[in-house]
Amino acid sequence: MIERRFAGILPPKPHTAFRDAEGHLYYEEMFTRGGFSGAFTYFYHRKPITPTRDVAVSTRGFHAPAAAEDAHRPLKRRLYDSNKIPAGGQAIDRRVPVLFNGDVTVYLVRATETDDAYFANGDGDELWYVQDGAARLESPCGWLDVVSGDYVWVPHSMMHRWHVGGELRAMALEAPAGVMIPREFRNPVGQLKMDAPYTHRDFVHPGGPLAQDGPRTLLVKKGGVFSHYTLAHAPMDVVGWDGFVYPWAFAIEKYQPKTGLVHLPPTIHSTFASPGFLVCSFVPRVVDYHPQAIPCPYPHSSVDCDEIILYLRGNFTSRRGVGPGCISLHPSGIAHGPHPGAYEGSIGTTRTDELAVMMDTFKPLVPTAQAKNIEVEGYHESWAH
Repeated sequence: MIERRFAGILPPKPHTAFRDAEGHLYYEEMFTRGGFSGAFTYFYHRKPITPTRDVAVSTRGFHAPAAAEDAHRPLKRRLYDSNKIPAGGQAIDRRVPVLFNGDVTVYLVRATETDDAYFANGDGDELWYVQDGAARLESPCGWLDVVSGDYVWVPHSMMHRWHVGGELRAMALEAPAGVMIPREFRNPVGQLKMDAPYTHRDFVHPGGPLAQDGPRTLLVKKGGVFSHYTLAHAPMDVVGWDGFVYPWAFAIEKYQPKTGLVHLPPTIHSTFASPGFLVCSFVPRVVDYHPQAIPCPYPHSSVDCDEIILYLRGNFTSRRGVGPGCISLHPSGIAHGPHPGAYEGSIGTTRTDELAVMMDTFKPLVPTAQAKNIEVEGYHESWAH
């Protein structure tokens, strides 16, 4: 939720009779969060939203995450190569779970086809990072065009589908407790502060209501189970909407990094937050400028957090042997630190061109069997060389 937005046609007052030129009534939908005490959006439909022709448990959808006991024992640093995920199919079916805990599931996606049905994730917000490709997200709020380098937020339970031309390659986070702007970046009225790492103008919003035809099939995931609904009419019949809840996109390189005299903690890269995890953005920047500064991240024992980093491009001062699409997992219980030689070798560096997405979680992340299939052997042992 960034700010209030509205589009299309709206009545002067909510919950009042609102009619078209022929006198037909529009149907209001309240899309609410936190019961009725959180953020919400009004939608105005041409037809009622509730009728369905049938409902059944679906055989479609993506796999729920399941622990692979031999994929995280013994406890050690691990590296995964997302390039090994097979490409093809629709995002609605082909999300591959690789890491998870009670607060977040990490999926990898390499979709090549447009979704032929709508999807609503009743298990949480989705925060996507688009590694490669371009796509359009269709929702009741309108079209949202996204490109490589964009974060994309899809609200919990909002109906949507991905339109793909070519391959859409992404990492998607599913967050049951929601994903939001960190509280410290807002002033008392909700405006982004002047020292926040982004501005309201950096966020891209949907283009407006579609009021168009489309599939009559809706898949809803709740408790990891997919239900199939056949809708009585096309659901993208919204003529206007008004509120705080809508999909948005944010380009990672619009992030405004902070720097200091000496190396600052990773929290200065905070971008999005959930009660159980923090998402950080590492972008090209000037590094620490004390004459004796060591720009490379200092070795640390972060005893309460697991850390993953999705490497995108550039030279990573703390790591070797990682390239675009690699995902490192550094679990709590093992000291974190740069590869041998990187700490000393970073002295005198003035800037970095790295681009990466990091997530720290408070609960341990559990690898799946799919993660084991894409693991790069020997990563933990590389600290010995």
